[in-house]
Amino acid sequence: MSFSAQPTLSSAQVKELDRLAAERFGIPIDWLMEAAGWQLARFCDKPTAVVCGVGNNGGDGLAAARHLHRWGRLASVSCLDPLRLGTEARLELEALRRSGVPVDVKPEFEHAEIVLDSIFGTGVSRPPGGRFSEWIVAINNSDRRVVSVDVPSGLDADTGVAYAPCVHADATVTFSLPKTGLLTADGPRLAGEIWVADIGIPLEGFEEIDVKVDPAWFRSADLRRIEQQ
Repeated sequence: MSFSAQPTLSSAQVKELDRLAAERFGIPIDWLMEAAGWQLARFCDKPTAVVCGVGNNGGDGLAAARHLHRWGRLASVSCLDPLRLGTEARLELEALRRSGVPVDVKPEFEHAEIVLDSIFGTGVSRPPGGRFSEWIVAINNSDRRVVSVDVPSGLDADTGVAYAPCVHADATVTFSLPKTGLLTADGPRLAGEIWVADIGIPLEGFEEIDVKVDPAWFRSADLRRIEQQ
């Protein structure tokens, strides 16, 4: 399927879809996070090191880690600062810990074949700094297959501009529809293969933000690869 076959989403539209899902359609953010984690875990078919930030993107990674643990494919999971996680992501962290999974304070790649990059999502608008920067560099130097969550960490989801540093992904699993920045500027070079996963946003939600989507796009739980032109 070509890039032109479906519309794209801006970071503002993603935020509005999340709000509509919760407030109008009764689908809480943690439900969407759980669906995202399940789709990510399905995609990571080998031992995976999950590297999480502090936003909803990190919560997606924590949810994925719990499924990967259950399926015997979790090599490690790390979270940059658990005390800074939002409410929904903290629920995912608590569920993971109740399953007896340790959460490391720094990334560990030794037993992994895949690194799941869930540091930053669609809200990045400036270069990463501090430990965020260090963790991105560590992922790029890991010599593992890298799968990014929604967008590579450090990539502007609207403009496709790659801040320094930015994750160089082998594949990106993005949710509902491709993000505009994945298809412009540095996006195609840094995102690798682009796969789209349905996480349960109602079609009526897209109508509310004037985004026209072919209903057939969401008639399968399978991830769909977007072919670059």
